[in-house]
Amino acid sequence: MKPKFFIRYTSIVLFFVFFSLIIAGCGIFKKRPPEIKKTALIRIDSSAYPDFFDDMDYDSLENCILGSISYLNRVPPTKTYRFGQDVFNATHMIRSLEYFLHFIQTKPIKDELIRYIKNNYLVYTTIGSDTPGQVFFTGYYEPVLEGSLKKDSEYLFPIYARPDDLTTINLSLFSQQFKGETIVGRYINQSVVPYYDRKEIEYEGLLKGKVQEIAWLKDRLDLFFLQIQGSGKIYLDNGEIINVHYHGSNGQPYRSIGKLLIDEGKISREEISMQKIRDYLRRHPEEVETVLNYNPSYVFFKVEKEGPFGSLEVKLTPGRSIALDSRLFPWAGLAFIETKKPLINGDGTIPKWMAFSRFVLNQDTGGAIRGPGRADLFWGNGPYAEIAAGHMQEFGKLYFLILKPDIL
Repeated sequence: MKPKFFIRYTSIVLFFVFFSLIIAGCGIFKKRPPEIKKTALIRIDSSAYPDFFDDMDYDSLENCILGSISYLNRVPPTKTYRFGQDVFNATHMIRSLEYFLHFIQTKPIKDELIRYIKNNYLVYTTIGSDTPGQVFFTGYYEPVLEGSLKKDSEYLFPIYARPDDLTTINLSLFSQQFKGETIVGRYINQSVVPYYDRKEIEYEGLLKGKVQEIAWLKDRLDLFFLQIQGSGKIYLDNGEIINVHYHGSNGQPYRSIGKLLIDEGKISREEISMQKIRDYLRRHPEEVETVLNYNPSYVFFKVEKEGPFGSLEVKLTPGRSIALDSRLFPWAGLAFIETKKPLINGDGTIPKWMAFSRFVLNQDTGGAIRGPGRADLFWGNGPYAEIAAGHMQEFGKLYFLILKPDIL
């Protein structure tokens, strides 16, 4: 969820033909990125399996596995998922998760768990990116914010629902060359044009009176970071609580304002965090508009009875759900991570980061989560989750597990 939840668009000559967008430089397309490999995983020998020590309780893992099974039960049984050079269908994915679920319900000790995995599961590790085999972990969380159903002098910033004129085009319908490629825009005068960017929506008010406002917030920065996280709880001034969840974006490219502030020398790379960005912008209000508009991507929301939900439309489990590149890793798959988590003092400071490992499930994706060397861990909500998610920038290892095909 994190945001996790943005749509990439590309420069495609064929699409110009189909929609008669002949005007050069119209701005709707970007240069097509290099082709990516179909997978980021390689199978490893059982002698190289990790320790499989889990620092959390089995109950939370059981809940997260059930979420993945519920997703897989909604897809065609023949739908395939790639693990390295191997391909498994949804039926096998379900069986793999159910076998693991039944075993952990016995509350096995560490040695029993390792033996069970070696006997019954294939294990794959990611190839990584810049550092071979290493994954860069960040975190996200569910913000809890104050809001109102009505605009007034205190609540000024709207959470918008998905606009009726927002159009998503699946380019693979026109050619398999563009499998998995979509673009987002507006259909106007028999042409598809780019959707409004952040500046046009927030500062020029081009959606005012045209799109439903779900709620209103007090703080522009709260709205911005709600969009980055992709979901949140809004405590309304009438005593109600609503859950808002990602419901599409404007299709504009996601650009990191943290990277902008680092590149401009405003915040050091060693200090960068969500909290540091907030603090800097509060101390430099004259820069807020420029900095926020550097990221033209804009997120729209819907109200859910529960939440938060990830890209698989299953409820995320704190500490167990991760967001990965959906083009490279098997959705709903069982994984295992090794990285670091913060030790947090009572005053909110972090004296050190401690190594940890646990089982997780791939249940989300995000606009900034691209490539075989990126992962985003969902921390939940509350003070610890906000601090951990805001500061997490740690390298580690990522593994995927799948039941051996010959296990009945």
